[in-house]
Formats: sequence, C-alpha cells, structure tokens
Amino acid sequence: MSDAHRPRRSVLYMPGSKERALEKAKTLPADGLILDLEDAVAPAEKDAARTQVKAAVQEGGYGQRELIIRVNGLDTPWGEEDLKAASEAGPDAILIPKVNSAAQIDEVEALMTRHGAPETTSIWAMMETPRGMLHAESIAASTPRLNVFVMGTNDLVAELGAAHTEMRLPVITALGLCMLAARAYGVACIDGVFNEFKNIDAFRGACVQSKEMGFDGRTLIHPAQIDPCNEVFAPDHDAIALARRQLHAYEEAISKGEAVAVVDGKIVEKLHVEAAKKVLAMADLIADMADNAPSGA
Repeated sequence: MSDAHRPRRSVLYMPGSKERALEKAKTLPADGLILDLEDAVAPAEKDAARTQVKAAVQEGGYGQRELIIRVNGLDTPWGEEDLKAASEAGPDAILIPKVNSAAQIDEVEALMTRHGAPETTSIWAMMETPRGMLHAESIAASTPRLNVFVMGTNDLVAELGAAHTEMRLPVITALGLCMLAARAYGVACIDGVFNEFKNIDAFRGACVQSKEMGFDGRTLIHPAQIDPCNEVFAPDHDAIALARRQLHAYEEAISKGEAVAVVDGKIVEKLHVEAAKKVLAMADLIADMADNAPSGA
C-alpha cells in the first residue's frame, strides 16, 4: 500500500505481553496496531514480550493493518535488544519513545541497518517531551525513513506540569509545532490517546477536534474507540461526492482553456483539486482494506 495516502485513522496500542490480545488484534478494524514493548509491559515481562511480539509479526495474519512495534528507549536496559528483535521481525514501522533530537533518530537508523531491518520498515517518533517539541523540525527532517509523528500527550502534560482539558489549550502550542514540522517535511501526524475510553461521546468530540487541527488519526487505548475514530477521520459520502464534482468541473474548465471552475458557488482551483484527489484516494484505500480484511474482522 502506498504510504502517501495510507489510512491511519485509528492506531490501537496492544500489550506485547498478552498473547490473547495479539491474537484478538487480527479481528479488529483498526488501521494500525502498535504492539507495545514499553509502557504496557511490566519489567519482569519485557524479555518474554519481545520474543512474543517478534513471533507475532513474523507469523502475520493481520491483513493490511499497519504493524508497528514500540520499543523501549535505548537508554533503558531493554532498548537495544528490543530494537534488534524489531528489526529482525520486519514490521511496517518501529516506534521510538521520547524522541528529543535528530541524533536519536540517526542512532536508531544505524542500529536498524546493522540488525538487518528491511528498507520497508520505517521509523515512527513519539513526540512527548518539551525538548522533542522544540526540536520537531530537525527530527522531521532527519531521514526519509522517518514518516510518522505520534503525539504522547499524557507524558507531555505530565512534564509540563499542566492539565488535561477539553480544548487542550495547555498543549496546543506543542501540538501545533509538531503539525507544522510534519507537514513541512511530508511526515504523517497522529494525535495522542483519549484516557476516558468509556466516554464515547466525549471521545468522538475529541476526534473531531483532532481532525480539524489536521491530524491523520488518533492512537487508541481500547477497541471500543476504533469505530467512532474511523468514522470521524474517514471521508463521508458528502465529502466524496463533492470531491468527484470538483474534479469533473475542473477537468471541464481546463478543457475549455479556463484556469478555475465553480462548484456549489465556490471557486475550485489546483489546490482544491489536489485535496479532492486525496479524499478519493483515501476512500478507495479504506474500502480496499475492508474488502480484504481477514476472516472474523
């Protein structure tokens, strides 16, 4: 699947130490799965989780879902072994926690190469510290292998000594810095988790805010969050119909030697056409994922 328009509406964290959870994940309609070796795994279970996650990725059975392994940091006792195992497993991506600088990404990339990571395995960066936010541009520009920022809003709020609020004003500057850097360098940007996983109405509202800010999707902590997240971030029927009308009108205008078209009383020019093409490509990929989901999903 082309990375340029790959759906990342819903990316669910799954504990790498729980075999049943890894198996259950094969049936869930999330666009991506983060098989976690870090926060979701107790120190005593780290080694077993590493072996289990590596085997799960190599065995497959997850369909077109994007598979990501989140490793422990290289400054921990488990980080380098995690990165070695993840590189050998060859997932779609390896997620690095607490990225503070481009130098960290350079070190990770060198180790991935040493341990034989396929070229198709990209790097995802957890952006969850004040230093990381301030260095977002250099991190985004560090290597073409880095293609996704993941917001770690819980850690960020804690480090700022701030508070979780409905409008997220305490972290809005940090999120905006990451979004600017991501869009400047062609990096996807996925919003952080929503802690009240039983409050689906509030979660849906949070997803709408994320989409309005420009995020490609959200990371999730519970399967109940998948469907509302997918719904909010997917192009709806009206958006798809409008995109088709815009393309048709623009093509007609160009054929007449005109530079712009008009749809529903609004100007349609090249930038609107590119946005329309993206909407239609996303819709096609979402439909393809649904058509090719493993049995039971």
